[in-house]
Amino acid sequence: MNDLTRLSAKGQVVIPKDVRDALGLKPGARFAVTKGVGEIRLKLLDRPNPFPRTTIEDVLSFPKWEGPPKSVEEISGLDNETLRQIFDERDREGSRY
Repeated sequence: MNDLTRLSAKGQVVIPKDVRDALGLKPGARFAVTKGVGEIRLKLLDRPNPFPRTTIEDVLSFPKWEGPPKSVEEISGLDNETLRQIFDERDREGSRY
């Protein structure tokens, strides 16, 4: 992104809208300002969290695994569809999670 902006008479710089949108910036966002040779850097201090907060209800609602222990290698090799089939099959059999 190579947008241009200007310094206002009050010393303010407008961050272009496409940059604000891409970074999820909202009014009141805080930055650290550092100067270099011929440049000014803004470092965003309040990064928006891209992940929703996990609640205890989210954790408790996840079904328990009641099968034999699996190694990390075995678990890592399963795709989402296979995992869904395993849990759906257990649900049909009336297994309690």
